[in-house]
Amino acid sequence: MLKNWLKIAFINYKKNWLSTIINVLGLSLGLCIFLLVFINWQDEKSYEQWVPNRENIYLIENDNKLFGAMSISSYPQLRFSKENYPEVEDFTILNTWGETKIMADSRSVYVPMGTVVNSVFQFFPFEKVAGHYDNSLNDESQIALSEDTARQLFGKDYHKSIGKVVKNDNNNKSYTVSSIYKLPKEKSVFAPGFMIKMPSLDQAKDQWTNYSYTGFLKLKPGTDILKLQEKMTSELRKQDVISSKKWGYEADPTINVILTRLDKMKLDAIGDGIHKGDKKSIFILLGLAALILVLSGINLINLKTAQASQRAKEVGVRKALGSSKEKLIVQFLLENLIICSVAFLVAVSLIELLLPTYNKFLEKELQLNDPKLFVYSGFIVLIFALISGLLPAFYLSNFKPINTLKGNFARSKSGVLLRNFILTIQLIISSFFIICSLIIYTQVKFMMKKDLGFKGDQVIKVDFKKYNYQDKDYNVKRYELARDEVKKIRGVEDVTGSVSVVGSGITNASSVKKGSDTTKVINSVVVGGIERNYFNFYQMKIIAGRDLDWNKASDTIKGLVVNESFVGKMGWSPQQAIGKDVLVGWGVKSELNNILGVVKDFYFSGVDKPVEAAAFFNYDRNWSKNNMGNLQIKLSKDDIDGTIERINELWSTKLEPGYPFEYSFVDKNFEKTFAKFQKQKTLFSVLNGIVLIVALLGLFALSSLLIEQKLKDVAIKKTLGADEKTIVWDLTKKFLIICIIAVFISLPFGYYAMNEWLKDFAYRIDMPVWPYILSLVVLLILTFAVVSIKAYQATKVNLVKYLKYE
Repeated sequence: MLKNWLKIAFINYKKNWLSTIINVLGLSLGLCIFLLVFINWQDEKSYEQWVPNRENIYLIENDNKLFGAMSISSYPQLRFSKENYPEVEDFTILNTWGETKIMADSRSVYVPMGTVVNSVFQFFPFEKVAGHYDNSLNDESQIALSEDTARQLFGKDYHKSIGKVVKNDNNNKSYTVSSIYKLPKEKSVFAPGFMIKMPSLDQAKDQWTNYSYTGFLKLKPGTDILKLQEKMTSELRKQDVISSKKWGYEADPTINVILTRLDKMKLDAIGDGIHKGDKKSIFILLGLAALILVLSGINLINLKTAQASQRAKEVGVRKALGSSKEKLIVQFLLENLIICSVAFLVAVSLIELLLPTYNKFLEKELQLNDPKLFVYSGFIVLIFALISGLLPAFYLSNFKPINTLKGNFARSKSGVLLRNFILTIQLIISSFFIICSLIIYTQVKFMMKKDLGFKGDQVIKVDFKKYNYQDKDYNVKRYELARDEVKKIRGVEDVTGSVSVVGSGITNASSVKKGSDTTKVINSVVVGGIERNYFNFYQMKIIAGRDLDWNKASDTIKGLVVNESFVGKMGWSPQQAIGKDVLVGWGVKSELNNILGVVKDFYFSGVDKPVEAAAFFNYDRNWSKNNMGNLQIKLSKDDIDGTIERINELWSTKLEPGYPFEYSFVDKNFEKTFAKFQKQKTLFSVLNGIVLIVALLGLFALSSLLIEQKLKDVAIKKTLGADEKTIVWDLTKKFLIICIIAVFISLPFGYYAMNEWLKDFAYRIDMPVWPYILSLVVLLILTFAVVSIKAYQATKVNLVKYLKYE
C-alpha cells in the first residue's frame, strides 16, 4: 500500500512539475527565513544555562521617575533583603563595567574587570583551576584571575601562580592571587578577566539611592516572586522618603522593584540588563517569518485544491473500490510531508549558505551544531506539514464517487470559493508587507536627514583607558597633557573634550530645580563639563545669551549654558532663561548656578528619542575635572590615515603606553544609533521581496492551472469571434478583483502595525497615504503581469484539439 502511495505521489509530482517546483521553492524560502529567526531566538534564550539553580537566582531591577528602568540596585537593598526576607537565601554582586590593565612582573594584560563580593562563586560556580573559593575575595587585597588572564600574565606555569602578586595599573594597588577560574564555554554575559572585592561597601551601607551594583538574590524554591517584589518595593519607597528628607528632594511614590530570573534576563530585563537582547525585534521578526511560512503553506493548499479536478476521478475510483476516507487522508498527508521534507532539506542548505552573511548582519557567531535545533526544526516542519496538508486532504477525500465518476466535479463551486478565499489571504499578506516596508523606509530616511545640531565631520573620539581616582587630579592632568600634545601633531586642526560625547549617549545626569521655585524640578538633565572651545568645535549655535567666558571667575564658578529643551521644560523662552538661577544637584549640597546662554538643541543619542535637557559648564569645576575621559580630535582632510597613525604613536609611547589605542569617528558613532532601524528597514525590504516572490510564484502556478482548466471555454470564445484582448481580460479580471479586495482588507492591519511601530519615535513622520495607494498599484500591476502571461498563451489555443468532440 505504501509503495503504491509513493508511486502515485511521484507520478503527480512529475505530472505537475511546475507547481511541485514552486511549492518546494516557496516552502524552502519560508522555512529558511523562519528557521534563521528561530535560531537567533534560541541563541538568545541559551544564555546562563550553565548556572545550576538558575531558576532561583534573580537580578534586582529598579524603576523610578528620575532614571527610569535600571538593572542595578543599591547595596543596602541587597543586604536588607537577605537579613529581613526569609525567602532570600543570599545575595551577590557582580559588576563588569569596563576593562583594566593589570601587571605581573614584566607582563601586562588589558581585560574586563569584575568587582564582586565573596558569595559570587556560590551563585556562579566557575570551574576552579587553582586555589580555593572559600574566602578567596574576602578582603580588598585578593584577586581571582580567569585562566586566560593567568596564562597571559604567568605563562605555562600559570596554575602555580597562587600567592603571587598582581598590580592594578589604574590605582597602583597590589593584589595577591587567591584563585584561578575558567570562564564557561556555554553562552554567558559574564566574562570577567579578573575579579576583586567591591571597594567601599561600608561607606555605601546606608545609601539606599546609590544605584551602583549589579545585584542578584538567591531565593528559596517555590518563592512567590510577586509578593517578594511587593515587600521590596514597599521598603524601597519607605527608604526613599527618608532619603528625600535628608537630601532635600521630592520622594518618588512610583518606585518599583522588579525581579528578573537569571536565565531570562538576556531578553526580559526591564532595564538595559547585561548585554541585553532585543526581544521586541526578535518577536516581530518571528511573527513576520511565520507570516511568510503561512504564505508558503497557502501556496501549497491553493495549488493542491486547484489540482483537485485532476485527482477527482482517482479519488472516485479508489472509493468505489472500497478505500476509506481515512486512508485517503493519510495518503494525501504523506504526499504533503514529502514536499515539506524536501523543502526542509533545501532550507537547511540555504541556511548554511546564508549563515555567514546573517552572522555578519547580527554581529554574532551562530552555528548549526546544536542537535536541539534540528529536533525543534523537524518538529516545526511536521506540525506545518500536518496543518497545511489537512485542508486539501479533507477536501480531496470528501469527493463523492457518483459525482466524480460522472465528471460533475467541474461544476462544483466549493473548490472555487476555497481557492478565492486562500488567494485573498495571500494577497493581504503581500499588501501588508509592501505597506510596512514603504513606511519603515520613509521613517528611517526622515531620521537620517534630520538636523543633528552639530557638525562632526572628520572628528574622532579617543577614550582614555587608564583612570586613577586615588592620585589627586591625575585624570584631569592626563587629559590636559593629551590635549596639548595632540594639538601639536601635523594634520590635527583642533581638539576638544567633554564628559558626555555626541553619538555616545549620556554619561552623567542630575535633577535641576528653579532657583526661585524649588518645586519646579527637571529630572534626568544631562550635566557635565566641556572644553572652552566645545560649541565652536562642533559649530553649535548659541541662540540666546553668550558662551562661558573662562576669564571671568563668576562664569567658571557658577555659570551655565543650557539647551533649548532645558528652558522649554522650565517654561521659559530662550531669552527669558538668561540670568535665571537654578539649583543643580551635583554635590552634597545643591549650588546656585546662573544661566548665561542657551545653545540650540543637539543630539547626544539617537533621533528616535527626544533631545535631553542639558546644562554645561567649564570642565575644571567640581567633580567634572576628573571625568574628562576622552579627547575629540578634528582631523584635516589631507592624510587622515597618516594623522591617526601619528596620534597612535604619541598615545602608545607617551600618553598611555601598554594600553590599546582605539578610536572612532563621531559621525559614525551617531550612525550606530540608527543601526537598529536601518537593520529593520533592510530586513523588511528582504522579507518583502521574499513575500512577493513566494506570492507571485504561487499566483503564477495557480493561474496556470485554472486557465488550463478553461481552455475549452477559450476555444469556444475564439470560435465565436472574441479577440485576444477580450479573452485576456476575461481570464485576468477575477484575479484583479480579488487583489483589490485583499489590499483594502490589509489597510487597517498595515495602519495599526505601523502606527504602533512609529510610537517608539519621538520624532516621526505623519502617517503617509501614498504607501497604501502604491501597495494597491504595485499589486495590481504584478498580478496582471503574472496572470496575463498565461492568459495570453491561452489565446493561442489549438481550437481543433479542444472542440473536435463538440
